[in-house]
Amino acid sequence: MESSLQDTERAIDALTAQQREELTLWLDRQHPQAIDGKLESDLQAGHLDDRIKRALSDYGAGRTQSLQRP
Repeated sequence: MESSLQDTERAIDALTAQQREELTLWLDRQHPQAIDGKLESDLQAGHLDDRIKRALSDYGAGRTQSLQRP
């Protein structure tokens, strides 16, 4: 089992950036993380509404900055 995991790790390391992105998207669809379910239930229950409103307000008032590097 360990050598199979090591083989998989080596194969992933050999992927191009685009191939790794495609693999990540596939894994996310096939094996969603538990956090995804928790986030979805919190959103549906309205537990994040106040935070979302504050973020939108901050954005509208110019109190945010881009996460992208210039």
